[in-house]
Amino acid sequence: MCGRYVVARAAGDLMDEFGAEDGQEETLLRPSFNVAPTTDVPVVLERLDDDGSAHRELHVARWGLLPRWAKDASFSSRAFNARSETVAEKPTFRTAVKKTRCVVPADGYYEWLAPASKGGKKIPHYIHPTDGSSIAFAGLYSWWKDPETQEWVLTCSILTGPSPDPDADGVLGELGRLHDRLPLALPDEAAIAAWLDPKATDPESLVEGVRARAYEAASAWELHPVDAAVGNVRNNGPELIEPVAGLF
Repeated sequence: MCGRYVVARAAGDLMDEFGAEDGQEETLLRPSFNVAPTTDVPVVLERLDDDGSAHRELHVARWGLLPRWAKDASFSSRAFNARSETVAEKPTFRTAVKKTRCVVPADGYYEWLAPASKGGKKIPHYIHPTDGSSIAFAGLYSWWKDPETQEWVLTCSILTGPSPDPDADGVLGELGRLHDRLPLALPDEAAIAAWLDPKATDPESLVEGVRARAYEAASAWELHPVDAAVGNVRNNGPELIEPVAGLF
């Protein structure tokens, strides 16, 4: 799964990296080394112009999808991840996976390794691309109208799938041993374009395309243990992603 992640790049850098325009007029992003569900995060999406051509935009969205029928914003705390196996069937996600897909950029994310014995402590790890590029998580978005303020709120979720075989070689095996779920990422521009294409509407085919290449994306990552301070959302600084030695 993905419950915490890092976004340290400025809006302009993300627009350059993903070939997107500013969708909200001077979008400002503060670096965050401990992004938690229900906070604001950047997303990249594509919209169709009147002439039928698509263009990419960078927006800021609440992490935790709110379908239009959600009664209040607290629902988003239960929908920050979407299981790829059931996303086309679940009422929360089935409209979004068909019509409103996005990319959720990240520098990396955190996952906790379960203790080897009863009574032990979980060990947080930081996972990130080896080459320093962004992870392009496959995401969903939805506009939700707040019944109290009558304002429209952009919300999003990240797709997850089964982790690689723990006996696999290299980083894939490490990810499999770390956790049984994996946030699904898009490995290149072709995969990003296919996922974002607003003219594509077959959810099963789209999700299968993501799942088919998710391990390819993950194979370009590396991971290391980090300090337990990341477990507190009030802690937020670059020291959180620094390797911690001597844990094993």
